Amino acid sequence: MQARHIDHVNLRIPADGVDDAREFYGERLGFGIEDDPYAAGEKPFFDVRLTPEAVVHLWPTDSFEPPTATNYDHVAVLVEESIAEIEAELDAAGVEIEKTLDSPLGATGEAPAVYVRDPFGYRVELKARV
Repeated sequence: MQARHIDHVNLRIPADGVDDAREFYGERLGFGIEDDPYAAGEKPFFDVRLTPEAVVHLWPTDSFEPPTATNYDHVAVLVEESIAEIEAELDAAGVEIEKTLDSPLGATGEAPAVYVRDPFGYRVELKARV
């Protein structure tokens, strides 16, 4: 078996967190939100479109439990912008930067990264392409 890339990640969010998710992932981070089938009741989740080949499924649920240090750390997203551009975009969008690292190791090698938290406590790593 030869894997090519991650197709999707599933994250549970609070049932009343849909608007917050749309604002954070869609407006502040600038990723595409695909929610027509969810809004139509055709599926129980909606998608944050990262690339043509990768999405994050967000599952609104009444049984949401915020992530803790024992069950989740982060999802990493490789982006085209430099660290300076990422930081400027986050600042303009009012997103607090948790930390910046010079060269964390990932699937594409070492590259600088900026870490933020979504409204539900999930850490998102925005990794610059080098």
